[in-house]
Amino acid sequence: MSNLCSRIVSKPPKRLTEGRDSMSVAQTNTWMNAENINNGGGLSLSPPHTISQRETGTQVSQCYSGPPSPCGSTTSTPSPTVSPAPPPGTATLDPNWQATKPTVRERNAAMFNNQLMADITFIVGGPGHTQVIPAHKYVLATGSSVFYAMFYGGLAECKQEIEVPDVEPSAFLTLLKYLYCDEIQLEADTVLSTLYVAKKYIVPHLARACVNYLETSLTAKNACLLLSQSRLFEEPELMQRCWEVIDAQAEMALTSEGFVDIDVSTLESVLARETLNCKEINLFEAALAWAHAECIRREIDITPANKRAMLGSAIYLIRFPTMTLEEFANSAAQLGILTPQETIDIFLHFTASSKPLLSYPIKARAGLKAQICHRFQSCAYRSNQWRYRGRCDSIQFCVDKRIFVVGFGLYGSSNGAADYNVKIELKRLGRVLAENNTKFFSDGSSNTFHVYFENPIQIEPECFYTASAILDGSELSYFGQEGLSEVYMGTVTFQFHCSSESTNGTGVQGGQIPELIYYGPTVNTTIANTNTNED
Repeated sequence: MSNLCSRIVSKPPKRLTEGRDSMSVAQTNTWMNAENINNGGGLSLSPPHTISQRETGTQVSQCYSGPPSPCGSTTSTPSPTVSPAPPPGTATLDPNWQATKPTVRERNAAMFNNQLMADITFIVGGPGHTQVIPAHKYVLATGSSVFYAMFYGGLAECKQEIEVPDVEPSAFLTLLKYLYCDEIQLEADTVLSTLYVAKKYIVPHLARACVNYLETSLTAKNACLLLSQSRLFEEPELMQRCWEVIDAQAEMALTSEGFVDIDVSTLESVLARETLNCKEINLFEAALAWAHAECIRREIDITPANKRAMLGSAIYLIRFPTMTLEEFANSAAQLGILTPQETIDIFLHFTASSKPLLSYPIKARAGLKAQICHRFQSCAYRSNQWRYRGRCDSIQFCVDKRIFVVGFGLYGSSNGAADYNVKIELKRLGRVLAENNTKFFSDGSSNTFHVYFENPIQIEPECFYTASAILDGSELSYFGQEGLSEVYMGTVTFQFHCSSESTNGTGVQGGQIPELIYYGPTVNTTIANTNTNED
């Protein structure tokens, strides 16, 4: 029995309140013996989310209280009315209740959280927040090897009550609901604690459902927090998805509320990341915010010296020499985080021909390389096309993997050099996700000219988005022809459809918006980042 161990989290987590993105974080870990499952601290989380689907015969429902998923249906449907669950044990009040349950599943489900024939009781939750939950050893043992060892193994104990202080009662009930009923009911505020209890009792299908839920909930606002949890729970696929979001939307991820609650190991991995798509000054400010929060957690004075002490060796992962001279002089040089000698040496690095040896990396981060999806096989111009006059060029697209759109490639003047004003827009289900009013100069060639949004926009797989552009400039321009309805980009496949919002003639076969510029998975970067971040 002593060899049945699972890695768990023992430090009470922090709370985030961002609708369905609310997640909790636990920062340290310990080892738990499966025979003594009542050791350790608790996971407490917090707001909800209901998709109902069948997964290999198991009902998976996710209770919604936040905004709809970005991959929701194109038609708006009212939220379903969820009837409150009957009190525990009411399903068996009828002396002949068995006759009303025609299937094994229904009869088994009637025993869920039911004192009838229960032969074990769990006292679940931390002090002051416990809940007594009855259960049946046979049902638990057939669904979990840990429960089997606990009740029927060679070192099985004969306790009638088992204390489980490190698990949230709601998460434990979710586990039992799955074991008794083949149903998985996940909520945003308890999904992490449910993943924890699924890992603890080695119930892999429930754990996989939790990870899938977290992947669909992944945004820049919770990516760092989920990265921290995925490292602790040893979920490499979720970790990779988190990195994809953090790399592409680094500035948003670093300024998210949850960033300051990550553990120091995750902080170091973020600061060491080569492919972060942000300025170094943003990383420095994020590290300072984390150090400020760590001082509060440890109840020590918030001083520059203490902030540096909290950062420890992580500060040497910040690439101060890659900031601009103005950024360094107006920020890092004046905050007292660096020693006077370090400050002088970095200034000399900026200005002197003979540069001192520094303790900080001097090479700028590589960042992400933008990829371009070109949807036309050729372009042309004619004496009476392509005209604008304030009309909109639009195209619908979807992808099979998550990407981050950063801008569009547009055709320019076919009648000599010209300046263009352009409004670009990206929509999903009629809702504007991003827009930007910008300019570009066309040199009169048939080349495409790139225009960008202020921040990358996350694009979910298998969902349709509308890319639009309204140009104001030279009346005649090049236009694309021989359009492709599907473009394979190595790791991502794009599909294009005509948009009802296009009032200037752009469609799948021809027109404007020849290119989508995006960050997305590539074979090389996926392998490289997997190798460098499994620490």
